[in-house]
Amino acid sequence: MPVGFSFCLLATDGAARWGEIRTPHGIVATPAFMPVGTQATVKGLTPETVRLLGADILLANTYHLMLRPGAERIAALGGLHKFMNWPHAILTDSGGFQVMSLAGLREVEDQGVTFRSHLDGAAVALSPERAIEIQDLLGADIAMQLDECVKLPATPSEMERAMHRSLAWAERSKRAFADARQGRALFGIVQGGDDVQLRSASATALIDIGFDGYAIGGLAAGESREVTLGVAAHAAAALPADRPRYLMGVGTPEDLVEAVARGIDMFDCVLPTRNGRHGLAYTRFGPINLKNARHAADPRPLDESSPCAAARDYSRAYLHHLVKAEELLGAILLTTINLAYYQQLMADMRSAIAGRRFPEFRSTALEGWANGDIAVH
Repeated sequence: MPVGFSFCLLATDGAARWGEIRTPHGIVATPAFMPVGTQATVKGLTPETVRLLGADILLANTYHLMLRPGAERIAALGGLHKFMNWPHAILTDSGGFQVMSLAGLREVEDQGVTFRSHLDGAAVALSPERAIEIQDLLGADIAMQLDECVKLPATPSEMERAMHRSLAWAERSKRAFADARQGRALFGIVQGGDDVQLRSASATALIDIGFDGYAIGGLAAGESREVTLGVAAHAAAALPADRPRYLMGVGTPEDLVEAVARGIDMFDCVLPTRNGRHGLAYTRFGPINLKNARHAADPRPLDESSPCAAARDYSRAYLHHLVKAEELLGAILLTTINLAYYQQLMADMRSAIAGRRFPEFRSTALEGWANGDIAVH
C-alpha cells in the first residue's frame, strides 16, 4: 500500500469486519458509509454538518466534475478538499457508472468511452488514463479504476465482454496511477454481472494486478436484493482479507447490515439524500413516508430517542407540512435525519462487531424494520 494509506483489520465477528483505513486526510472507520457528493456537495447540507453527522469520507464523481467546473480548474484552486471545504477523506468514482446510466449519450470502445455531455452535448473522451489523471488533479485520497458496468439482466456474452474490458482498463489504470501523488490509493473493481464464475475470474485477475483495495461494481443495477447480496458475498470471499472491500451503489439500511454480514467494509448510495429530498425518512422503525396524510396532525417526532435533533425535536406534522409545501427546510431536515441514521447504523455495527455481538444486533435491527413504524395512539 502507498505511504499515507493503510488498512487495519481490528476485529471480526463471522464474516463481519471492523477496521480502519488511514488516508492522507484522516482515518475512516469501517464499516463506513460514504455520503454522495457527486458535484462536490452533499445536496442541502454544509460539509460541517455532514462531518458532525459522523461521516469520515465522502464520494465525489469524476464524470460530473470533469464537465463542471473541470478537474484542471479545481486543481488550480487547490484541489477538491479545499474547493469544497472538506478536509477529510474523499473517494472519487471513476465515471464507470455513467458508462451504463448514460447509454443514449455514449459509445464504448476498447480505448475508452466517448460521452455526449448531458450539459451541452459536447463530445468528451474518458479513457482509463484520463480517469486517473482527473482523479489525481482532484486530489482524491482513493481513486477508482475506469470500468464498464452492464445493466442487469444481461446476456452471458455481454457480462463476459464487459468484465474482460474492465480488466484491461484495470491494468491501464494501474500503470497510469504509478505517476499519481504519493499517499493516494487505487481500487480495482470486480465485474461480471450476476455470474459468480465471472466474478471469481475478475477478482483473481485484479488480485494479480494488485490494488490497494477492491470494489464490487455493477450491482444494484436491476437485479433482486437476493442476487445482489449473493454475488457480493461470493466476491467478498474471493478478495484479500487485508484490503478494504467496497460494495458500490448499495443501498438501504437493510442492504448495509446484510452486506456487512457478508464481509463488506465500505458503501455509498444516493438513497438517504435523494429520498430525503422526496419526503422519505429512514428510521429504526423502517422507512417513513412524510407525504402520507396520516402524519398531518401527528405531534410526535419521528423518533423521540434519536440522538439526531431533527428526528427528535420536530413533529411529524411539521415535517409533513414542509414536504407538502415543498419547502427547502423539509429536504434539509430529512436529508439530515437520513444521513444521521445511516452513520449511527454504521457506528452501531462497528461496536457490535468489536463486542462480538453482531448477529444479535443484526436480528434486532431487522426485527425493528419488519415491525414497522409506531402507530398513532
